[in-house]
Formats: sequence, structure tokens, C-alpha cells
Amino acid sequence: MNSAPKADLKKFFNPASVALVGATDDLSRFAGKVLMRMSDFGYQGKVYPVNPRFKGQKVRGHECYASVRDLPEAPDHVGVVVPAGHVLGILEDCAARGARFVTVYTGGFAESGTAEGKALQAEVVALAHRSGMRIMGPNCNGMISFVDAFAMTTSATIAGPRRAAGNVGVVSQSGGAGQVNVMWRAQESGVDISYQVSCGNSADLNIIDFIEFMIDDPATDVIMALVEHIPDGRRFMATARRAASLKKPVVMVKLGRTEAGGYAAASHTGAMAGSDDVTDAALRQCGVIRVDDCNELYEMAMLLRAKRIPQGARCAATTISGGNGVLLVDHGAANGLSWPEYSKATCAELASFLPKMATTANPTDVSNALIGKADLFRRCVETIAADDNIDMVIPTYTMTPRADLEAAVEAWKATRKPMAMLWIGKCNDQPEFTQLTVAATGMPVFRNTLSCVKAVQAAVEYGKFTAANAQRAQPARPAGIDVEAARALVKKAAGTMTERASKEVLAAYGFPVTREALAKTAADAVRIAGEIGGDIAMKIESADIPHKTEAGAIRLHVRGEPAVREAFDAVIAAARNYKATAKLDGVLVQEMAPAGLEIMLGLVTDPVFGAVVVAGLGGIHVEVLHDLTYRVAPIDMADARAMLQELRGYKLLEGVRGAAARDIDALCDLIVRLSWLGSDLSGEIAELDVNPLILREQGAGAKVVDALVVGRRKD
Repeated sequence: MNSAPKADLKKFFNPASVALVGATDDLSRFAGKVLMRMSDFGYQGKVYPVNPRFKGQKVRGHECYASVRDLPEAPDHVGVVVPAGHVLGILEDCAARGARFVTVYTGGFAESGTAEGKALQAEVVALAHRSGMRIMGPNCNGMISFVDAFAMTTSATIAGPRRAAGNVGVVSQSGGAGQVNVMWRAQESGVDISYQVSCGNSADLNIIDFIEFMIDDPATDVIMALVEHIPDGRRFMATARRAASLKKPVVMVKLGRTEAGGYAAASHTGAMAGSDDVTDAALRQCGVIRVDDCNELYEMAMLLRAKRIPQGARCAATTISGGNGVLLVDHGAANGLSWPEYSKATCAELASFLPKMATTANPTDVSNALIGKADLFRRCVETIAADDNIDMVIPTYTMTPRADLEAAVEAWKATRKPMAMLWIGKCNDQPEFTQLTVAATGMPVFRNTLSCVKAVQAAVEYGKFTAANAQRAQPARPAGIDVEAARALVKKAAGTMTERASKEVLAAYGFPVTREALAKTAADAVRIAGEIGGDIAMKIESADIPHKTEAGAIRLHVRGEPAVREAFDAVIAAARNYKATAKLDGVLVQEMAPAGLEIMLGLVTDPVFGAVVVAGLGGIHVEVLHDLTYRVAPIDMADARAMLQELRGYKLLEGVRGAAARDIDALCDLIVRLSWLGSDLSGEIAELDVNPLILREQGAGAKVVDALVVGRRKD
């Protein structure tokens, strides 16, 4: 994790002076290309080439120096293009001369996977922390500031005239994918860029530092991130929440979804990816819009850069093609959008000027008769946008005259309601009028129905998140929690805990657990069973046998002295047969849990985000369907309820086919308590399972039947 203080990156992106170590006029060399791109991009500050081979000579018109230590001033930003073995010495020179920022392009560090490369990168980090100089890279392809006309990269994406600065930033660890797949393709679609960084291995400065800069930067309103690994999950979530509070959306492609993809990401950046299920939940939890591919990044940015967030999922569309209207409704409905009826006033207004063959339904088929009547197109869009039943308007066009397209742009300018033009064809009277022409006005414009719908749906969810979290306080700790008692129990066990000890930990956090006691002998078991009364369950107690069912060391619905004695002997025998070396503490005699719905709760420790609470329906839903939901701990009741609603089997909690509704409020309370247990004891607990938890009918609560706590070992 990056322990350095928050970086002020203004001089990183807009330096008054720059040095390039390894500088050359040779455009076949990496450093030669960096210097050429910097010059062609229009940088107006002081440039200091550094290369002992060319000391006293001119390199691309600038006097060359033998060392950074020889420069006439401390440069704001230094680029380093030298073999890996020379990098540390150069960094020492930079720190001694007082450089503020360094970008190390050179590879051969942690991404190599070698012990030498990892050790070398660790030394880079130590130097950065020791000196206070901030370092991007190594193994990166630099940065671009369209805002400040400064670029230090080899990328051909900036060849030719410099593009105008936009209000969308790009952050990635990869150079090629970040600069081509995201930045260049975004610009080609009409989304202009403020800043782009490719931070490589992120030894010191990482994606979070650059996202923080763009959140604070007035020139940037949307941030696109192509991420191979998140370096500090908790810090990232806090940063993303702040972005959401300022209505600055962060849209992310998180690579490494699959096991194979995760391995590829690690080998490329020298960092391990965490569980994708957890990552997905964490991103939703902090308001990051996760998308699947790079095109969705700039399609989302196209919509969000207008700074109009839908207040709901109620959409309307105009179209001159009935088929396109049906396709839009189908895709919209499949992605959570609705198409409500217009108000009576809106229908009446539309009917007063639309051709007779047009409809006043939603979507509104204005018919071919309206083509070429730009004033009516504009009036139609503005009328629909004024309807209080509508949150988002999607004017849809195929082969269309320029004036009709411009009418939609004018309608968009005249209202603050979110709009997105869906333009599938072309301008049939002025071919030079294209999607880029519309995008240049700031109006979102899409070429494909599904892309448009997915962007709208994601914007709707973002709007819900920002609205729900605007006044939301930090999660509050529930009453009735004894942290120190739980901590003492976990420390005493020092590893895998027995079911009884695990339940004691849960009880310290307010969980209702079964009545039970440990029997050392069959006579003990008979006595305890009599005190509990009714049917009982009997289970082996052994830290060496955490999975009692697999061992066959469990008996249920036992009643009466002969049956208890027989069950005691059978449980002991099964345990010894399963694992002869296991230390057997005795047999746990407990009440049979009341009837109810089986729930599984758990805690896992994610390498990126830390303690994570898990919930799911028990039985087949976990074992076969993997119907689980996750949140980074701690959480509140609203988070817990949202978790449950994500489950495919959630309707079972509400009651189906005559079954009683379950005590959802009690379950939410226990999920919150478990999240605090994970947060409080993250240093002591590696994982925890509550399975099953029996959830009873509404108002009757729940009871823990079985539990397993695995403590962290000192090694």
C-alpha cells in the first residue's frame, strides 16, 4: 500500500521545467520519441536533455547536460529512460537536485516476476518515501495533459495537431490500452480528454493518486479508469465516495475477472488481483460505474460529461422507425428502464401538431411525415422533456436531414433534462455532418441501441447512488457488542476454533445461538440432553475436524437416554475413524433449531479490500447456484437490505406460494453485526462461517445452528 501523503500533482501535469535522462535526437530510440512528442505537442516550458554522451551539445535544440545534478535549476518533472540497473542512481541524482516528480519508463522491475526486479522496485519505493520525491512507474508510457499542452510519452495517439482539451480524464496502469483503447478511441467518438496517465507498476504514485487529482481538478468532470489492480482497496473506496459526493463519476473497466485474466494482470504489473465478486461489490458500494469493455468507458463518459444525471429510470423516445422504437423498448426493459405513458396534457400537446399518422404513445413514432420539419421535431422533443413522468429522453434518428438533427440539439440545450441522441444512420443532405458534429455541441450521441441503453441504465443507477448517499452517515456500531470479549476468545484459540467457541464469539456480537454444552462422557450427554429437553443434536467438538458432516460425526433428532448414549459413542467413533490424530474435546450436545429458512453468513479477508461480509441462502443456493452477495465491512442496515435484494432467491425471504415471510429485519441486523465483527477483528480473524443460520417467520428472529471461526496465524 502507498503510505505517502496525498500528492499535489499540479506540477506533474504542468511543469515549468522538464528534464529527460537518456535524451537523444535518434527517433528510433524511446527517449528520442518522448522528446519529439513533447516538442510537437507544444510544450512551452524549459527542457533539459540529460545524457553524458552529448554533454555540451544540442539535443533537439536544447543544451544537453551530463547529469541531473548539473542542471541550472531543480526541474519540476524528470523523465528517466535508462537501463533498469542505472535507474536508482539517476533517482538519487534527481532527489539531490530537488526534482519534484519523476516518471520512470524503464521496465525490468516487479512486473518481471524475478526476485531481482522486485527488490529493485522496493528500493525505488524506499527512495521515494525517504526523499519525498514522487515517482510514476516504472514500466510505464507516461502522461498527457491536453489542459496544459504538456505530454511526456512516446504514444502516436497524439501525433499531428493537438486535440482540444475536454472534461474527461483517463487513468490506467497500461500504456497501450489506456492511450489507444480508451483515450484515442474516446476522442475518435467525440469525447475530448483533459488528462491521461499510464502509471505502469505504480511503485509510488498509483491510480488513486491520479484519480484524486482529477476529482479536485476543475477541468475534469468524468474519470475513465482501465485498471489491472487496485493498490489499496480502502483508500480507493474513500476516494471514489468523495468523487460521487462531488458528482464526478468514475467509470471503470477492472481487468482480471477470470482466473486466467487475474494471472495475466499479475504478471503484467507485478500485483495480485483480488476476488472479482468482492471487487464488483466494492465498486458498487462506493459508486464506481463498472463496465465490461473499453468502448463502454467512453460511451458512459459521452453521457455523463454533460453533467445531467437521470433522476429515475422512466425513459421516453421519439423515432421515425417503428422497429427502432420496439428495439429500444426491448433493450431498455431488459436493462431496467421503463417507458411510462405521457401525461394527458403531453398527449394533447403532441396531438395538436404531430401528423395524423403519428402516435402520442411512448416511444413516439412521429412518422416519415415529420422529416424535414425541424421546428416540429424540436417542439416534440421539448414537449416530452417537459413531462414530469419522464426522466430521460432519447430522440432516435436513422437517415435524417441536418436541420432535424440540429433541432434535437437545440431542444437539448433548451432543457436541463438528460437526453441522449440515438443516431443509427447518417445525415442524408450534408454527409460532413456526423456524430462528431453532434458530440462537439456536448449532447450525448450514440450509434447503437444497446450501447445507448446500457449507458442510460448505468447513469440511472449512479443517480440512485448519489441521491441515496447524499445525506448518508458513516455506518453506526449496533448496541450490545463486546469487542474485547470476542477478541480474547479468538486470541485464546489461535487458529481454527471449535463450533462452541465460534458461537461464543458471535454471541459477544449479539447473535442468538443454540443452547448447548460439552459432554466428555455419555453420562454427561444424557444429563445435558435432559436439561435441554426434546430432540437434540450431537456433534463432535474438535478444532482438528472443522467440517463435522464430512466426518460423519454428527447425529440429529436424538431423544431419550439409550439413543443419546448410542449417538455419543457413534460420534466419537466416526471422528476417530475420520482423523485418528485429531484431538477430541468431547461431544457438543445442543438443542435442535426451530424450523425456518437456512441462511449462510460469512466473513472473508480480501487481499485488496480487507474484511468482507458475505450473505446467501443456505443449502442448494450456496452449494449449486453460488447465490451469494458481498459488501466490504462495516455496513449499515440499508447496505444489508440491498445485499439481500441482490440474491436470486430473495423472494423466498418475502414468502412464496403460501410460505410465511421471514424476519428480514432481524437478518439485516445480524449482517450488520457480522460486518462490525469483521471490521473490529480484521487482524485476528482470517475467515468466518455461520452456516446454517435459521431464519424464522417475520418477528420471530433467527438462531445460529453452526459456526466456524478461523483465526489468523502469526506466520
